Amino acid sequence: METSVGISPLSFRLSSPQGILAVFTAFLVIISSYTIFNAIYNVYFHPLSHVPGPKLAAASWIPYARRALKGNLVPWIKRLHEQYGDVVRLSPTEVSFISGDQTWPDVYGFRTGKHKTPPYLKDRSWYSVPLNGTYSLIAADEVAHSRMRRNLSHAFSDKALKEQEVLVQGYVDLLTHRLHEKIEDAPKEPIDIVKWYNYATFDIIADLTFGEPLHCLRDRGYHPWVTLVFQAAKVTSISAIIRKYPILEKISKSLIAKEAIMKRVEFFKLSTSKVTARLEKDTARPDFMTHIIRNQESNEKRMTRAEIESNANLFLVAGSETTATMLSGTTYLLLKNPEIMKKLVEEIRGRFKSSSEITFDEVNKLDYLIAVLSEGLRYYPPVPTGFPRVVPPGGDRLSGYYVPEGTSVYVSQHAAYHSARNFAEPDSFIPERWLGDERFVDDKRASFQPFSFGPRNCLGKNLAYAEMRVIMAKVIWNFDIELVDTTADWFDQKVFALWEKAPLMVRLKPVQRA
Repeated sequence: METSVGISPLSFRLSSPQGILAVFTAFLVIISSYTIFNAIYNVYFHPLSHVPGPKLAAASWIPYARRALKGNLVPWIKRLHEQYGDVVRLSPTEVSFISGDQTWPDVYGFRTGKHKTPPYLKDRSWYSVPLNGTYSLIAADEVAHSRMRRNLSHAFSDKALKEQEVLVQGYVDLLTHRLHEKIEDAPKEPIDIVKWYNYATFDIIADLTFGEPLHCLRDRGYHPWVTLVFQAAKVTSISAIIRKYPILEKISKSLIAKEAIMKRVEFFKLSTSKVTARLEKDTARPDFMTHIIRNQESNEKRMTRAEIESNANLFLVAGSETTATMLSGTTYLLLKNPEIMKKLVEEIRGRFKSSSEITFDEVNKLDYLIAVLSEGLRYYPPVPTGFPRVVPPGGDRLSGYYVPEGTSVYVSQHAAYHSARNFAEPDSFIPERWLGDERFVDDKRASFQPFSFGPRNCLGKNLAYAEMRVIMAKVIWNFDIELVDTTADWFDQKVFALWEKAPLMVRLKPVQRA
């Protein structure tokens, strides 16, 4: 006897085309209702609803994410600050400031005196989880950061910098030597000065970190690692946006090429192997690892192997690309402003009779060079967005606005440095603003912090200053520089955490001396 299987009328109806359509429609209604409700809440009832900014940005991450993924975030943020003022809400949970004279100490400063609130911790949602699971200085928690900084500070001290000068100068001299060779081989052929600055800065930081260079200058070309660094930075930037906007996680494979992700893994493995090789060397050479190894004897400073590896990765990116970016941008600004270039040439060539006289100590006496480089950093900051921090429990009042706990806040550097609220003639390149010119007496110079501020400011700031001053001085002492394309705007660049620089084609001519 056969047994019939019963099918409920409801199951039958749901499995029909009409039933499927009804379920799908209901799902869309629920999602749409939630999205609309959430947007209304974000705009009108969220604790940040009183902060100025476009309503679409307050309602959803979409306006921010769309521009960030396209690399167009920097001009958008600048326009919003011009429209809304010092404080702008860029997304449902993110606020940008250009009132740097107040926000740097309030958010990034030491927690003493009036700043007795808990520390503003790094917003880790903007940083990829390290492949070894251990954060470097840049995103470590307060305890780990303090311990690692005590260890690493010796490698970046004034004493260490003096010991490292011979190594650094060797690569700067090799840079100018290679440029002379290139001119001799092809006197009229333009060169991409961006590449050559990168060759030098990557060789320097690799040698200081791993005990050997990448041989970019020796081989007159990029080491494969350099390309990996560029790709890793871009992947990290895009990944942060995807994590911020969960819907994008579903389509992340189309936004980030699998090959690019694998390049990041490859880079980390190569870096780790270089760390191993350096730690196995029995040498007292004046590089970073010498100081790290020496400080391993102290319980208060000792770093784990994973921390050493993560910080080595950080050094290679932070100590190379940013310096090369600054040099490239300042070179372009000098070429677009020949009167300023003329003054700088007169200062450098009038002071030194030989390239060997251009030392770390001597370039610190070149007032106009220092002003030029400061203005270059203001006009074209290597990190143009901000260093995100999370408002601590209890919230805080920043630049006149109450900002609730958990909000991501930062000083948007490019927008701050190009705002008339902070600098007179902000879109002009005028080194005299740093030399006491009365036109700029009201400039809010305290808002200018290109290496960040407070206990987490850039550990390698002094090395970066020494490097950029010596490189710029020796290049200008050796060569007359001519811009090839005088019509294009080289600053028309996208940003993925760092500037995506185009080639800067120039012609070099050796300086003729009597």
